[in-house]
Amino acid sequence: MRALARLFAALTLLVLIGASWLMLAPRPDIAPPDRPPPQPSVLTGPVDRILIEKSARRLTVFRDQIPLRTYRVALGFSPDGDKARQGDGRTPEGVFRIDRRNDASAYHLSLGIDYPRPQDRARAAAQRVDPGGDIFIHGQPNQRPDGDILAGDWTAGCIALTDAEIRELFAATALGTRVEIRP
Repeated sequence: MRALARLFAALTLLVLIGASWLMLAPRPDIAPPDRPPPQPSVLTGPVDRILIEKSARRLTVFRDQIPLRTYRVALGFSPDGDKARQGDGRTPEGVFRIDRRNDASAYHLSLGIDYPRPQDRARAAAQRVDPGGDIFIHGQPNQRPDGDILAGDWTAGCIALTDAEIRELFAATALGTRVEIRP
């Protein structure tokens, strides 16, 4: 009788452990609230907004206010604060538009941002400095092998992606697309 009681206790314990594991095990069909949903393997279709969050080193693309894809980015070599002048290594902050597309740039593809805007020029003129320009979202330098990625913040003020990522973004981004760059 004792052997039967021990067997019953052992089976009960195994059932409780199994039930606990099933309750606590991650479910692949439900993303935890602290993690973003899984990314599509490739961005498809047009985007109508790009959000760059400098402090998070994150670029998110949207269509109809729905986030489609998020990328890790590199920024200017001195990214804290808004761009004030040529050579400061800062990435500008504010709301911009894509105003040019270059498939033959010094970096693997590039999407130009309409910096400096009139208010940027006025601020720079008041400080008697050159506001700088040629701010792009682009890939890695062309002389590097495809797939090679420079580490850290290395641009002169641009936003850099991997070559594969800029190919996706370049294909999905039209002139006039809104770009918001936050601190």
